[in-house]
Amino acid sequence: MRLRMRWLMFVFPLFLCCSPLASEAGLRLGAERTELWKPLLEGKRIGLLVNHSSMVGPNHLLDTMLTLGLDVQRIFVPEHGFRGDADAGAHIADGRDQRSGLPIVSLYGASKKPSPQQLEGLDVLVFDLQDVGVRFYTYASSMHYLMEACAEEDLPVVVFDRPNPNGDYIDGPVLDLAFRSFVGMHPLPVVHGLTLGELAEMINGEGWLKDGVVCDLTVVEMANYRHDSPYQLPLPPSPNLPNALSIRLYPSLCLFEGTEVSIGRGTPFPFQVAGYPDPSFGSFTFTPQSSAGASEPLQEGQLCYGIDLRGEEGLDHRFTLKYLLTFYEKSGRKADFISRRRFFNLLAGSDRLLQQIESGMGEAEIRASWEDELAAYSRLRARYLLYP
Repeated sequence: MRLRMRWLMFVFPLFLCCSPLASEAGLRLGAERTELWKPLLEGKRIGLLVNHSSMVGPNHLLDTMLTLGLDVQRIFVPEHGFRGDADAGAHIADGRDQRSGLPIVSLYGASKKPSPQQLEGLDVLVFDLQDVGVRFYTYASSMHYLMEACAEEDLPVVVFDRPNPNGDYIDGPVLDLAFRSFVGMHPLPVVHGLTLGELAEMINGEGWLKDGVVCDLTVVEMANYRHDSPYQLPLPPSPNLPNALSIRLYPSLCLFEGTEVSIGRGTPFPFQVAGYPDPSFGSFTFTPQSSAGASEPLQEGQLCYGIDLRGEEGLDHRFTLKYLLTFYEKSGRKADFISRRRFFNLLAGSDRLLQQIESGMGEAEIRASWEDELAAYSRLRARYLLYP
């Protein structure tokens, strides 16, 4: 089920403003279209899968719903927790929201899929998280497991859609399901070009939930959104993506997580630099230190040499292998450079990219090997687009 309606935009007075182009177009987020979703939720016991990014103007979605008199019973939270400040990969514990007193159920702790007991007593689940449009960003995996659990328990799911800041293109190798994991659950390219509402429709439509179950799904669409409209997020979606540049560089630099190269975790500029404790990697230097959202970062306390990409703020960054291949060549370590080989393959979506790099293939030749898969995916994507 898809919901559409026109509106006038609320301008976020927060960390990063919406882009002028998006504002002039009258963009309205799914969560802001109260007139559409309130009738769906009235009189029902509601569970929310939300975090700090789940804002309705200046207010959190939870507070908005409680103010409207809706019966919110339980909060579910993904990686990084309810406040969005926990380290990547850090175990998230169950808890209780101090302000509302509602129980908080972690979906990034003992289990990543809600249990029947955790869903008991609920009539509907609402999903509202800000994604970045990259296959290995785990909010989509949390959405998948929520849809699957709700389908098994005959509970409807309502997705409040939000923009994809990397939604203007698709690129990268498509995941081989033999390498399916929580950092890649679906046969998507690295940059998939979908909002989470569109991806939810695709998950349902392609039968990707366990045993082919189908979720009772409603997507509350945005109004006046285009995939090619520039959009800067009002809040960082996670601790190490603090600005628009880091979000655009994230697809390319995240592959370094399979190596010993630091991509700036534990600095003021994560996912905007890359470096290693060896002067041969570049003249720019930085030293990672343990900090909020980056405890015990890679190369902590080590002077790293490498590249600073902050001077490229105005460029239209798209997925590229050039940074990874350049560091690979400079290292001279060949097979030892990609030290976390299994994790690298999970990020890449197969072991083919690792083999191609180690065989000496350049970026153009590697890209040519993706062309047929990307073309097939592009045709699939077209069937599920909700926005031009």
